[in-house]
Parts: sequence; structure tokens; C-alpha cells
Amino acid sequence: MDKRRIGIVGGGPAGLMAAEMLSTRGHAVTVLEAMPTIGRKFLLAGKSGLNLTHSEAYARFVTRFGAANEHLRAALDAFTPKDLRAWALGLGTETFVGTSGRVFPTVMKASPLLRAWRARLEQEGVDIRVRHRWHGFAPEGLLVETPEGMATMEFDAVLLALGGASWPRLGSDAAWVETLADRGVGIAPLRPANCGFDVDWSPFFVERFAGAPVKGVTAHSAAGAIPGEFIVSNMGVEGSLIYAHAAALRDALEQNGTATLVLDLAPGRTVERLAGDLARQGGKASFSSRLRKGAGLDGVKAALLRECFSDVSAMTSEALATAIKALPIRLVRPRPIAEAISSAGGIRFDAIKASYMLKALPGVFVAGEMLDWEAPTGGYLLTACFATGRAAAFGINSWLSN
Repeated sequence: MDKRRIGIVGGGPAGLMAAEMLSTRGHAVTVLEAMPTIGRKFLLAGKSGLNLTHSEAYARFVTRFGAANEHLRAALDAFTPKDLRAWALGLGTETFVGTSGRVFPTVMKASPLLRAWRARLEQEGVDIRVRHRWHGFAPEGLLVETPEGMATMEFDAVLLALGGASWPRLGSDAAWVETLADRGVGIAPLRPANCGFDVDWSPFFVERFAGAPVKGVTAHSAAGAIPGEFIVSNMGVEGSLIYAHAAALRDALEQNGTATLVLDLAPGRTVERLAGDLARQGGKASFSSRLRKGAGLDGVKAALLRECFSDVSAMTSEALATAIKALPIRLVRPRPIAEAISSAGGIRFDAIKASYMLKALPGVFVAGEMLDWEAPTGGYLLTACFATGRAAAFGINSWLSN
């Protein structure tokens, strides 16, 4: 095969995986990264342990991508969570399965993996150029801002792997949206995913409980009943349990203008048992004592009851038990997309071919979080970025061979 020049715009997991696949097939690959270093969001994820993927049954894993399940299936089938773990091991990074089924490097950070990966890419001849920001298309190729000024760079094929709109300070600022839309590429609006939500807490509640963890609860929404924990913030709620419900809650806010997260503060007991336990506390006991002894609730959980029900201390045992089992937290709005762990929306799947090439721009391919998909936290996001980058690389290779 003739050596062809391929430009990859974006030095995150999708772009780097594509660079690896294409360089090993003999192509001349140049990675253009706007930031001073590659993999900045990848490194940020590593600060909390780098959740690479998930160990759950693969049949369940591939259902985690909502409306994009079928669109992503071929890419995921070709690069499964097991394949990802084997790939990491090939770079000297052993992994383990945590108690939640999530998969992490044994060193619990991203930097060793990224260093080894970059070294291998450079050994394969990949030309990584940082501080090179893509500004769109010129008649002769890509218009790129370099440290020396604006330049036009010509390639035989291009992969755009520019990320979504979350954490823009790390490089994924969604500046590509207008450029591609002007070229006729169909794009679904970018929205926050895996995000927190604003709640109209009282000043007293914020002063006392902002930053407090709420543990051992089950939250209910259109996403189902999910156990876990979250954090009370000064603006509202955030944390892993909130992120698990984020897509359903965001969609409800968009469609109805309102959304309620319903909490079971005592998931181990029925309403009937709680009502009986509370009734046995006697009429002379203080409300705080009744909650603590009858329901095992104090601190932030007791405060949440007071915050959501102004008359909670006057409730009958049966009404109080019902409130404890179905506490409604009314959400106002999602937190800004710049704060979200990831973003939903992006390039529509009907705007690309099965090869990940844009229908409106032959020779230009896309991968990663630019595409219109979302997934919960738990390793699904990274796995799909790796998998789509790899799939786009094979699409490029096949297109260049024709």
C-alpha cells in the first residue's frame, strides 16, 4: 500500500487510537492538538482513578448508549472492554475490577498509560504537533493556527476527533459545530450529560449542608430505581447517583419544564415497617429523636426531609414514612455544559457513513464525543471513544485503498 498522509485533529483517546491503527498500517500520520499537551481530559479522568471500562456482561454493556446503541454496536463489537484491557496491558498498564464492576489501572492514574502510548506512537512515526488549532477548511486542505502563524496543511484524509462541549478549558470547546454545520453536516444540539442540577435550596440548608454526602439511598426517575450516593452542593445536587439519572432528568426538564428526583431515604424498610417504627417512639419524643430512633435518619437526611416538607414535623407516622420512602427533590435546571463530565448531542449518525466518513465532506471522518451519543459514567464513555476512533481509522484505511 502507498504511504498516505493523514491528519488527525484532536489528541484525545479517539484521535490517538486512530493514529495508532493508521500508523501501523504504514500511513504517515500527523496529530494536531490545540492544547500544549495531548490527552488533557484523559489525564483529568485519571485523577479519580481512570475508569477505563466496565466488566459487566457485554450484552448489558452495549445497551448503555441509549438511542445510539445500534449505531455504535459494530465499533464496540470490534473493540470490546476485554480488548481495551488487553490493549492497556500491552502498554504495561495492568487493570483490576473494582467492587462496582468498573475497571481501573492498578496504579490508579492515567499518566503512565499516556506516556507509554505516546512513546509507542512516536516510535511508529506519528508526528504529534501541539499548539496547532484547526480553524476550518481551506481550498488546499486544513486551515491551522500554529505557533508560527496560520498555515494550510494538506492531507489525503482527515479525522476530526475534537470532543464535545464539556470541560472546554481542557480543549473540547465545540468550536467545530458552526464550521461543520456551515458545510451541511447535520448536528444535534449539544447538551450536558453526566451533570449536576440546580435546586432552590434555602439559605439555611446551604449554609449547613453544602458539600455533605448523602449515602445509602435509592433514587427514582424515568431511568429507573438506582441505589447509590450523591453530594449536596451549594447550587443543588451532583455526584455519581445524580449522573446515573442525568439524561432522564435533563430530558424531563426540556420536555416538561419540570423534573423531580424521588429519593428513598430508607431503602431497607417498607413504608409499613417505617410507620410502625415511628409510631412506637411516643408522642413526647422530639421530632429529631423520632427520626433517629424510628427511621435511622439524622444529619443531612433529616435536613432534606425538613427542606422538602415544611410541615414534616406535624405529619402522622404513616405520612412521614411515605415521605421518607418517596422524598421529591424538585430540580430547576442542569448545571452548565462546561461543568458536565460529558456532553450529549453532536454529529448525527445520519450525517455519516458506516465508515464514519461525513456524507457532506468526502475524505473527512469523525469519531469520539463529537458524535451524537451519550452514556453514563462507569467506563462506557472512554470505551466508546476508543472504539469509534479505531473504527474510523479502518474506515479511512478502506477509503484510501479504493
